[in-house]
Amino acid sequence: MNPKDGTFFSAILFDMDGTLVDTEPLWLVSESELMHEYGYSWTSQDQANCLGGPLDRVGEYMYELAGKVESPEFFRDSLIARMAEKLHKGAVLMDGAAELLQICEEFDIPVALVSASPRVLVDAVLKNLPSHRFKVSVSSDDVKNTKPDPEGYLKSVNMLGVDINKCLILEDSLTGVNAAEASGGFVVAIPHLVPIEESARVRVVETVRELDRERLISLFRDWNPT
Repeated sequence: MNPKDGTFFSAILFDMDGTLVDTEPLWLVSESELMHEYGYSWTSQDQANCLGGPLDRVGEYMYELAGKVESPEFFRDSLIARMAEKLHKGAVLMDGAAELLQICEEFDIPVALVSASPRVLVDAVLKNLPSHRFKVSVSSDDVKNTKPDPEGYLKSVNMLGVDINKCLILEDSLTGVNAAEASGGFVVAIPHLVPIEESARVRVVETVRELDRERLISLFRDWNPT
């Protein structure tokens, strides 16, 4: 289990919302609060429709539901501001995320954080993660095209100096999985609102906690038979 000699993934790339940190409840509250001000009752289906962003699309979606008052940019920026306020108070790690990061530290596996959220939200999360060891973080502000475009993942591996075709990517949304697959990496999906189908390069688990040392080794061997 050594990324340096080719016997394990070269790096593990984490999506942020709903994969590393349990921010989806915070997004739901922020979305509901904002839309309530415009007379609309936000539903779980609305949340599912917006899962994974990008936030420009979410702003457009809210703008349409609000009767085209204000602007799509207003809804996008208002939502970001609400989330930034909440995240500065802290966010809970997803079940098993701390243990997986510990495994990465023990075996010197590089990790990167690749999010469709803007830099202000990524930094708010990282600030509240004690002793985080992400060598690289990529936000939507750091790319020309955010997810489902693979640019963020490709940029992260260039910064790490590793081959995307030897990386494991963790995602929770269809948007993110599409970006991860398009990048050329191997993907583990942790869906919670929208179902995700397995494929040649995609496996599905219920929680990050399933990704213990033995499961990681098994995944690597399945995808890299000798």
